[in-house]
Amino acid sequence: MHLLPVLRKAFLFAALLLAANGAGAQAKAPYDQKLADSLGGEPNGMKMYVLVLLKTGPKTEDNKARRDSLFAGHFANMEQMAAQGKLIVAGPIEKNEHQYRGIFILNVKTFAEAQALISHDPTIAAGVLAPELYNWYGSAALPMYLPYVDKVRKGKP
Repeated sequence: MHLLPVLRKAFLFAALLLAANGAGAQAKAPYDQKLADSLGGEPNGMKMYVLVLLKTGPKTEDNKARRDSLFAGHFANMEQMAAQGKLIVAGPIEKNEHQYRGIFILNVKTFAEAQALISHDPTIAAGVLAPELYNWYGSAALPMYLPYVDKVRKGKP
């Protein structure tokens, strides 16, 4: 299946992120029921997310000004989803034969919620990017890194 290499990279990224977060820990922290509940975690510390794979869409936009406008809206929608606590991970995928362009991991329970969020993305609405949605089971603590994002980057991506 062609999707496996991309999913492996996404899972590796998430695992590395979580491992780096706990690398300095000396002892296992006590279980925090209140925190687990606030994050929507199951007893095993996991929860379901929606993984969005963005592929090259069926349409192209040759007008540079229009393309720039579409992608400005794409990034603005990502900022809005992140501000709402819905976008947990986002990033591009290197050029590949499968035309995968990027991923989102959304902190939502249903595909309908994910569709509602990404429907505001002008690149998707214009058909420049095409989303594929999958359920993804990961650590409920994944959103905990978000407060550090702006502390480790200069400016906006």
